[in-house]
Amino acid sequence: MRKFILLGCSLLLGISLHAQSKSNQDAMLKKNAEYAGAQAHKELYKVIYQLDSNNPDIIKKAIRNINNVLNDPRLKGKLEVELITFSGGTEALLKTSPFEEAIKDLIFKGVRVAQCNNSLQERNLTKDQLFPFIGYVPSGNGELVIRSAEGWTIVKP
Repeated sequence: MRKFILLGCSLLLGISLHAQSKSNQDAMLKKNAEYAGAQAHKELYKVIYQLDSNNPDIIKKAIRNINNVLNDPRLKGKLEVELITFSGGTEALLKTSPFEEAIKDLIFKGVRVAQCNNSLQERNLTKDQLFPFIGYVPSGNGELVIRSAEGWTIVKP
């Protein structure tokens, strides 16, 4: 008889915990569904996008990501954005690249676009082979290190 009472109590406790757990889970799901994103309380956010791939899909993704952050209503007027290209990403800035208009559009929106000089040397390229409106840095990795130390967010699409 004692076993049946203990079993019954355990069963009731389990049902109660499950009901409470289900209610808690529903509340958690509702709370998550109501989330609208972090608030942008700072006056300025700085982000540097790292492009080191010549894969056209990755290049398009980087351009799309930058446009997405520029269009985020929470960040309007609060952004400083840089795109640094090196290694395979150098190909996005070649005069033969199909990305000239997209890169110009980013610059017109205030994005700084810069190329790594080391990558030019490693690939036996000259500045004349890249779009004439590109800035240059001694090293892409150096730029990332400096920007990171200055508090910039690094994004690698």
